[in-house]
Amino acid sequence: MHFPGDKYPETSSHILSAIKKGEPAICTIDRKDADEHRAKSLEGIPTKSGYDRDEFPMAMCAEGGAGADIAYVHSSDNRGSGSWVGNHLEGYTDGTRILFVVDGGKETSVLTATRETPKETPKAPEPASTPKSNIVFKNCTDANKAGYYNIHRGEPGYAPKLDRDNDGIACEK
Repeated sequence: MHFPGDKYPETSSHILSAIKKGEPAICTIDRKDADEHRAKSLEGIPTKSGYDRDEFPMAMCAEGGAGADIAYVHSSDNRGSGSWVGNHLEGYTDGTRILFVVDGGKETSVLTATRETPKETPKAPEPASTPKSNIVFKNCTDANKAGYYNIHRGEPGYAPKLDRDNDGIACEK
């Protein structure tokens, strides 16, 4: 999905910032659990007048929920972008994987939200006992050419040989 960064600059800046911090750029649509994901991701994040608490990965993504990156985004930008995403993904079913690509966005600073109570940092998941897909890359150059960056352990395309620092994220951008 090519997200219009010039139309929703604050949300696009947050998406880019979250991905740079290691959040996955791929969203597996999971609308049925969106309310639960949103509640978990926003737990301990205070509201702020005039702003929405934007989460990435989004609540409608299986990757969303506890530990999602949160930023304060002006309500008009956040709600417009949410509506745009909802309309563009309307025809896709749960389980569909969507790669987010920000077009025309300008990375600016975002107001980072912090939780009111400290939370334990989640550990990278343990390696799966069996591969979840047949996506295999010879090296990160090949993965990047295919649009794969920051591939998390357990996601299609992840391989220990691509994870130089063994932190659970291969081909880090």
